[in-house]
Amino acid sequence: MIGRRALLTGAAATTVAGGALAATGAQSKVFTAVDVHPTDYPTVQAVRWISEQLERETDGRLSIRIYPGGQLGAETDTVALTRFHVLDICRVTSAALNNAFPLTQALTLPFLYRDEAHLQATTDGPIGREILSSFERRGLIGLCFYDGGMRSMYNVHRPVHVPTDMRGLKVRVPRSDVFIEALASMDANPTPIPLGDVFTGLQTHLLDGAENNWATFQSAHHYEVAHYWSETRHAASPEALLLSRATFNALSSSDRDLLLATAHASVPVMRALWTTKQATARQTALDGGAIANDVDRAAFEAHVAPMRRRYEQHAQIGGLIRRIQAQT
Repeated sequence: MIGRRALLTGAAATTVAGGALAATGAQSKVFTAVDVHPTDYPTVQAVRWISEQLERETDGRLSIRIYPGGQLGAETDTVALTRFHVLDICRVTSAALNNAFPLTQALTLPFLYRDEAHLQATTDGPIGREILSSFERRGLIGLCFYDGGMRSMYNVHRPVHVPTDMRGLKVRVPRSDVFIEALASMDANPTPIPLGDVFTGLQTHLLDGAENNWATFQSAHHYEVAHYWSETRHAASPEALLLSRATFNALSSSDRDLLLATAHASVPVMRALWTTKQATARQTALDGGAIANDVDRAAFEAHVAPMRRRYEQHAQIGGLIRRIQAQT
């Protein structure tokens, strides 16, 4: 595992070396990229694919060194490191961006999407591009959105069918006001902690449950301690791939174009991997003892309706919500 001090030292050395290379016209660059998910997770594999394409297109001049598995901290930490040019690239779920980048709140509101096709049309189209563009004001370049699937509840105690079944349950949520308010509306006790701490939290009963997609439920081994999966499909949190604006500005125009185009081309690659991962993760979790049940979605939607209305009344966020609802 690489330490932050080593990374900072390496970043300084890279800056010096980069200056020498620029002077000779070589402009070689090894981008550093981070992800909290393990090395075989679709988002990590998609960034690895970007690296392979960059290496091929530039004869090895551009490439990406990936640090998966949360080696460099929680997602909010890696966003800060990327903004301040310690890292080049981070992959972060939209929920972890909600408080610092308010436009992302529109993407993560509960019961907003009809299905995953609706979610993909939103992130692929003008709404997604508008939100990606908004990162530039705070030192980041939004490269693309990857899929994060529809999220559901899971816990260590009992099946959840209606919101009252969640009363008193300490449920992990991302550090997002949207998720905290949504889970509180569903009668849970929302507990914002980093993803990497969830397994131990469930195991030691610091947490009673969490909410996420099948892929994370399985890859983080949460199914081994939280056996009750309840198919609420209450929200989505698209995965944002973000680049340091300082890194972007230091590239030649042709390298900028290549990186942007390759990131865009990686989205269908990620989605193909994601479809397979979701299916295999679900089966692995069920084979490992997880018990899945359907829920009364209308009851959940009714509980979060007042919270939804508050966001819908916001001038900018409300406008995005209405555009998402109208998205075909």
